[in-house]
Amino acid sequence: MREFIVEADGGSRGNPGPAGYGAVVIDAESGETLAEAAEYIGVATNNVAEYKGLVAGLKAAHALDPAASVHVRMDSKLVVEQMSGRWKIKHPDMKPLAAEAARVLPGTRVTYEWIPREKNKHADRLANEAMDAGKRGEQWSPSASTAELDRPAAGASGAGTPAGPPGDAAAGAAKARAALAGASAGRGTGGAEAGFTASALGAAGAVAQGADVRAARSVAAGGGSGVSLGGTTTGGAAATAVPPVGWGASADLGAPATFVLLRHGETPLTPQKRFSGSGGSNPSLSDVGREQAVRVAAALAARGTVQAVVSSPLLRCQETARTVAARLGLDVHLEEGLRETDFGDWEGLTFAEVRERQPDALTAWLASPDVAPPGGESFAEVTTRVEAARERLLTAHAGRTVLLVTHVTPIKTLVRLALGAPPESLFRMELSAASLSAVAYYADGNASLRLLNDTAHLR
Repeated sequence: MREFIVEADGGSRGNPGPAGYGAVVIDAESGETLAEAAEYIGVATNNVAEYKGLVAGLKAAHALDPAASVHVRMDSKLVVEQMSGRWKIKHPDMKPLAAEAARVLPGTRVTYEWIPREKNKHADRLANEAMDAGKRGEQWSPSASTAELDRPAAGASGAGTPAGPPGDAAAGAAKARAALAGASAGRGTGGAEAGFTASALGAAGAVAQGADVRAARSVAAGGGSGVSLGGTTTGGAAATAVPPVGWGASADLGAPATFVLLRHGETPLTPQKRFSGSGGSNPSLSDVGREQAVRVAAALAARGTVQAVVSSPLLRCQETARTVAARLGLDVHLEEGLRETDFGDWEGLTFAEVRERQPDALTAWLASPDVAPPGGESFAEVTTRVEAARERLLTAHAGRTVLLVTHVTPIKTLVRLALGAPPESLFRMELSAASLSAVAYYADGNASLRLLNDTAHLR
C-alpha cells in the first residue's frame, strides 16, 4: 500500500479575518512533493482555515491514490487531537468540517501527528501565499508559488518519520514508535535503531498529549481551491552532533541541552499575590527579592555548571539575572519570549479583586487557555512564543547548561510541554519566588524534568 504524508495549515489575519489554507502531499518513502493545494477563503477563523487545509490535503492525496494510507502532520493541536478522537468537538462550526475530513478516506488509513510550526513551513507558506493573493483580489496560483523552497530536504527532516521539537513528550514517543516499527519490519537489530535511546523507547508506552488548544469562535468561509501536482525531489541529511552532558544528566541517555529555570526574586507585589505580568508597572525586586537573588547566585556558583545566562526583559528578572551572572562571571542575554503573560486589565489586582469585578471574564479565563484577560494575553498565545523562544535557545546553546531567568507562566509552560501535560496543569504547579527547576532536552526529541520548585538555597 502506498503511503503519503499530508502537511496542512491555515491562518487568519485577525481571527476571524482574511483567511487561507495550504496543504502539501509528500511521498512518505522518497520525500518527493506530489501535490500542493492552497486557497483564500474569505473571512474565517484560524481553526476553520486549518480544517479546510486538512480537507484539501486529504482530497489531494485521495486523488493521487484512493487506496493509499495517509499520515497527517499539522501544527494545530486542536485539529490533530479532535481528528484523532482524543478531544471532543464541542464547537458547532467545527463538527461539519471534521465530518467532511473524516469522509475523504477511511479512518483506518489516516493517522495524525502534531508538529511544531517550524516543521510545517511548506504548508504555512502556501497558506500565506493564499492570503496574500486574496488581499490582491485574486486566488492562489500554483505557477506563482515558491512554498516548495521553504521545505527542508527530504533526508534532513525525515519526511516519513514522525517528528517534533526537543522537549515535547509526544515527539520522543513518536520517534520511539517509528523505531519499534522498523525493528518489527526487520530493519532493527534487537532494539532501538541508531539515534534512539532508552528514554525514547520508554516514552512509547503512554504519552499525555499537551497544549496549544485554539478554540474556534466564529466561521465564515467561501468556495473553490487551487491544487498543484509536483515532482520536485530534494535530498540530503545533516548529521547531529552529540552535546555534552548537562545539569544532572545521565550519560547513557545521550547528551542533553539543559535549561535551569529560575523564577525571579520577590517584588513588592509577590507576597500580596497580585497579578504582575508584562503589561503592569514592571516592578523591581524588593529587599527580600535582592537577598534571594544573592542566595541563588551562591548556590549556582557552588554547583558550577551554568554556562550562559538568559533573562526575560522585565526589570525583576534582569535584576535577578545580573546578580547571578556577576557571581558566575557571565554576561546576561535578553530573550523577549521569556516575558510573563500580559494580564491586561487585571494587572496589579488580586485574584479576589478580579473575581469581584469581572467574575464572568475570570471564569472564562480559567476554563480555556484561548481566553485572555480583557486587554491581555491568553495562555495559548504565551505557549506559542515560549515554544519559539525554546527553539531559538536550543539552537543557540546546543549541549550547554543555560540559566533562564523568567516568570511563573513561561516556566510552567516549559515544564508542561516537556511532560506532555494539558493546559490545565498550569494551575496545578507551585513555583515560589527564586525557585529553581530544570529540564534536559535530548537529541531524540525527548525531554526530562529534573527539578521543580527547589528552594533549598533560600533556607
